[in-house]
Amino acid sequence: MDVRGPVRIEVHGTVQGVGFRPFVYRLATELGVSGDVCNAGGYVVIRADAPVGSLAEFLARLSTSAPPQAKVRGVAVHRLPQDTALPPDFRVVDSVCGHPVTPEVPPDLATCADCVRELFDPGDRRYRYPFLNCTNCGPRATIIQDLPYDRSSTAMRTFPLCPACSAEYHDPANRRFHAEPIACPDCGPQLAWYPASSESANAHSEEALTTACQVIADGGIVAVKGVGGYQLVCDAADEAAVARLREAKPRPSKPLAVMAPDLAAVHRLSTVDDHTAELLSSSAAPIVLLPRRREAPLAEGIAPGLTEVGVFLPYTPLHHLLLAELARPLVVTSGNRAGAPITIDDTTARTELGPIVDGILGHNRPIWSRYDDSVVRAAHGTATTVRRARGYAPAPLPLPASVPEPVLALGAQLKHTSALALGATAIVGPHTGDLDDARTFDAFDRAARDLCRLHDARAEFCAHDLHPGYLSTQYSRNWPAARRIGVQHHHAHVAATAAEHGIDEPFVGIALDGLGLGADGTFWGGEVLLATYRGYLRFGRFATAPLPGGAAAVRRPARMALGYLFGAERFGAEPVPEELARALLERIPAREVSVIRAMIHREVNCPKASSAGRLFDALAALLGLCDDNGYEGEAAVLLEAAAAGHSSPAPLRWELRHRDGLWVYDPSSTLRDALETAAGSPAGAVAARFHRTIAEVVVALAAKAASELGTDVVCLGGGVFQNALLTTEVTSGLLDAGLRPFAGERIPMNDGGISYGQAAIAAARMNGS
Repeated sequence: MDVRGPVRIEVHGTVQGVGFRPFVYRLATELGVSGDVCNAGGYVVIRADAPVGSLAEFLARLSTSAPPQAKVRGVAVHRLPQDTALPPDFRVVDSVCGHPVTPEVPPDLATCADCVRELFDPGDRRYRYPFLNCTNCGPRATIIQDLPYDRSSTAMRTFPLCPACSAEYHDPANRRFHAEPIACPDCGPQLAWYPASSESANAHSEEALTTACQVIADGGIVAVKGVGGYQLVCDAADEAAVARLREAKPRPSKPLAVMAPDLAAVHRLSTVDDHTAELLSSSAAPIVLLPRRREAPLAEGIAPGLTEVGVFLPYTPLHHLLLAELARPLVVTSGNRAGAPITIDDTTARTELGPIVDGILGHNRPIWSRYDDSVVRAAHGTATTVRRARGYAPAPLPLPASVPEPVLALGAQLKHTSALALGATAIVGPHTGDLDDARTFDAFDRAARDLCRLHDARAEFCAHDLHPGYLSTQYSRNWPAARRIGVQHHHAHVAATAAEHGIDEPFVGIALDGLGLGADGTFWGGEVLLATYRGYLRFGRFATAPLPGGAAAVRRPARMALGYLFGAERFGAEPVPEELARALLERIPAREVSVIRAMIHREVNCPKASSAGRLFDALAALLGLCDDNGYEGEAAVLLEAAAAGHSSPAPLRWELRHRDGLWVYDPSSTLRDALETAAGSPAGAVAARFHRTIAEVVVALAAKAASELGTDVVCLGGGVFQNALLTTEVTSGLLDAGLRPFAGERIPMNDGGISYGQAAIAAARMNGS
């Protein structure tokens, strides 16, 4: 590149909060470049001059040698007048206001190896200091209130730097050069210990930490103020402590995450390959779902009935200190009562969490943005995101088209996220939770407002789900009707996968899900779509079954099983004989069976749904695996767990019918075959055959749809595809059929990805493409 100085350079992308200005300083000094660098809005501005060769190398290395956490998405170079006065050396100068761009808020970064070494070095001035960090690690999104990213715009603004920290902050040779959250024991946040139900701390700093560790070691539960919210912590091997935590939260059966001291400890809990080790050790430090070792030193109550466990490593200095002191795996789970968002403020922690724990280990650094822990599943060298939160959000993702005006995509109801569409990118906010009550709705409202404020955007349009009962849909009434973009639930699911992978042609969308309102006003959930981003044609579906009691059938799979027994849509196949389901019918109170039979016969409060998720629920109940969901999706999770270890099963019987212009999968013969097989086979063997059956059905439907559309692209979406066994078998089958399958990786295929799909569809519709 033949560029002559002086020049003005704009660097766009994730370039604030990741050590980019110190990197520019060091690079300029190395190459003899004069000038300065500063933050401007959401990007970095450099003024530079040097001989042609040095300047060309400087420009090239801005991208090729950038810090690991930086994401350089564009470099613009403009000539400056020859008489422009630049400093004779190179300097980092104060931030300035820049022209409008889409700023990128950096995700939080796990504690780097250099800081961990200092944390445990008795000779270091930050020895055992729970809030040390540098330009390569530490809080980012959780403490940022505004951009540009300067200390004065973060939660650290109330902690003036001491002379020693100030010297490091201004020293270009120091890795804390312009590290905005920099702190030490003399000038930074401090720990405090609050005994159970106490308003006042009775211990601080090291004493507070020692007290918390002793309580945990003695079998107690401690609420710990983390980086993105409070967390509940106890000994992961202590059955009594785990049981008490479940009762107090309450969380009767949903798996609990386990934090291990190091990779060696993870190996004792689960099987780990190079890829999963890399995920665990990454700067995002997500919870990784891994196969659990039978001999793992964990309480059985950690993940009842499951063959995998969610494991992660310490990602803050405080976590490192806790794990090092206790030298054992710990349960580290969201600090909230069931149904509430994760707690971030100290007052709520004392009133809501205080009564259910033995003490609170808090501190005086505010949490300005709520971020739960991310969850990923690793298999066959790839990772799929189950929950996109701390460490990943709010990094931007591409859109299939640019939006002419900002759009706020409002998501759905469960596993909620919002997404802000700006230009050709979407910024997906952190996981909010399920929008079940005023508390989670308030958290959603705050997260949506923060998303717009941080990115200096006013959302002129919104995109929303079609279901009028969703709180997110009701939120759309804040916009005039002409500025609301309604998006069908399952179209959003498959569009999210397509957009993530940059699909720019019509595609087959396979949406296997729980429930979503269809365009015809009925509930969908097992759908084959001929799709573009702008629209879709329903090509196929699963046969319907009634949901006795509506939402009650979602909570109680046994009811869903009765729905299939007494009222499944059939196309010639024989109904499942009730004698095959005798075990289920004998478990359920006779009065309940009688009432549900009458409800279905009279079509009273029994909406019908073509739901793949509800079919999984029904079979789990019929096999005796789960009659009541302790958490959303538990029956399907237990069905997948039961299938583990039963390799290469033969499929059960299945049938496709062509009715009313659609291909329909009728599961009646599948369920009958499953129950006949269960009379002489273990439930796990039947579950494995069922998974193989659904995979074959999906491949057959996809092949027909692909032939109709003239494409080989198949995009998978919907919460059922969080099932790793099913997704692996479907993907393998599609490849064998000569098709190109795509599954969500960076974006969850569950409802956490709905907002991104809505944003992609809104962008395409607004552009008419």
